[in-house]
Amino acid sequence: MALPPRDPGRVRDRWVWLLLPFMWLVLYVDFIWSPDDVTLGPTVRIFYFHMGSATVAGLAFTVTAVASALYLWRRRPVYDRWAAASAEIGTVFTAIVLASGILWGKAAWGIWWTWDPRLTSTVILWVLFGGYLLLREWSDNPERRARYSAVLALAAYVDVPIDYMTIRWWHSIHPVVITARGINMAPPMIAAMFLSMAALIGVYIVWMIIRLRLARAEALLNRIKAWERANLAEGE
Repeated sequence: MALPPRDPGRVRDRWVWLLLPFMWLVLYVDFIWSPDDVTLGPTVRIFYFHMGSATVAGLAFTVTAVASALYLWRRRPVYDRWAAASAEIGTVFTAIVLASGILWGKAAWGIWWTWDPRLTSTVILWVLFGGYLLLREWSDNPERRARYSAVLALAAYVDVPIDYMTIRWWHSIHPVVITARGINMAPPMIAAMFLSMAALIGVYIVWMIIRLRLARAEALLNRIKAWERANLAEGE
């Protein structure tokens, strides 16, 4: 006898219940257990979420690029839905990176903003994928929208490795935290940073599950509407 299909809502809820206690642990480690920085004091805690958000943004845009390449190869709408959902989340996390970076930069450098190579490349990345989302609203033709969006996503993704390497290729006031010789942070701070990364990756996963469910429902609704329009046209 065939097993009944899994309810996506139950899968999503299971992820949420697993994530909530972990988030409480992360907040405790970040704000209570981990020590203040010698130079920055308590504002170092902004960095944990800044770094975690940057990690999730890079992950999200990588998923978008892979899904876009798969769409151009196979022309399956499911890949387009994955690309769009992940791009939306990545764009939000890039905005969080910029906002938290502004706050952290004020504490670290004494200025709200400077056109540092890393900051500039991050702004460019945010604008490129913001343009990707705008492009998706431009066309009513699903196939054309998916094709053009996939090409733009692959072009925009070129900035992801550039954004990561800017502080190594050019002179930058942005600190190099992870080097070939290790991580330039105290062990408790390293633990807080990686826990924050894991928590935000969990947020990304739950968000993707929810967003993909909505995308599937929207695709089904569009097919129903198209079927109704076709029937009305035949009746006339």
